[in-house]
Amino acid sequence: MSQLLRRSETVIFLVVLFAVVVIGIINPAAWELGNVFSLLRANVITGIMALGVLTVLISGGIDISVPYFAMAAMYVTLLGMLNTGYSGVALPFIAATVIGLLLGVLNAFFVDSMRMIPMIVTLGTGTMVRGFLLGVVGTANINIDRMPPSLIHFASLYLVKRVQPDGTTIELSAMLVIYLALALLVHLLLRHTMIGRGVYAMGGDKEAARRAGFDVRRITYFVYCLSGALAGFAGLLYVSMSWLANPRDLAGTEIDVLAAVVLGGASIFGGRGSVLGTMLGVFTLVLVNNSLIILHVSTTWQRVAVGAIVIAATATTAWRDRKRLA
Repeated sequence: MSQLLRRSETVIFLVVLFAVVVIGIINPAAWELGNVFSLLRANVITGIMALGVLTVLISGGIDISVPYFAMAAMYVTLLGMLNTGYSGVALPFIAATVIGLLLGVLNAFFVDSMRMIPMIVTLGTGTMVRGFLLGVVGTANINIDRMPPSLIHFASLYLVKRVQPDGTTIELSAMLVIYLALALLVHLLLRHTMIGRGVYAMGGDKEAARRAGFDVRRITYFVYCLSGALAGFAGLLYVSMSWLANPRDLAGTEIDVLAAVVLGGASIFGGRGSVLGTMLGVFTLVLVNNSLIILHVSTTWQRVAVGAIVIAATATTAWRDRKRLA
């Protein structure tokens, strides 16, 4: 029992449970079914990007380029669909994922071959990709009237769709299933494959991992490519769900993604973290933002809250790691 209480996932779950009770007392309407469905839907995009950042963080790196890779992948893919008249779904998602993966290769190359600091690399590549997108590819919004109908139809699939007595409709997006499936896949990769064990070993001690026989170069490329691929996939899914492609969308959300992963118990020093913890971190962050909106707190103060969460979670992680090593 004591070991269970020490787990990061247990602590985050108790925090979520406490928040649920407090928010329910302050505003009972917050937990009406329609709002709960909206809350779960809001987890999808941040959650998918967070899964990639989690793998990088466990390996001892960091990736703050994910929203910019997502922007590039979704916008380039959409322009390709519009220019060719392609109306399918599977191929565009594959294309967006591949674009993100190739951008991840760029991060891995600089981190591994050039021995550069991951934060500087991912900050630079993210900024570079965003500048290229705005300066060369285009800046025009793609509205719903130009959005490929196949993407709109795909993101309009629902697990639950119910008409309320007052005539309003509440819907639980089927995109939640995609998020859960990807989370399960990443969990299996990290916990039940040799490369997953290598990710944890490398985050714990890179030199020790190399001596133990793990290919640290291969692991570096794996984590950054996975992060980029998930970002590309999430980018196209985002525009499919929002019905609007703005090349400036998602900018700045890297702090939300990083906050969710660190809040979920991943160590900023590497070697520690879990998919379940990250999912709970994402849910907590979305819950906080949603609660602040319900309480009519301005967007500016919402960003202050997210920044405070990052600092608090990072400080807690650092304290925990120091205590463990003492």
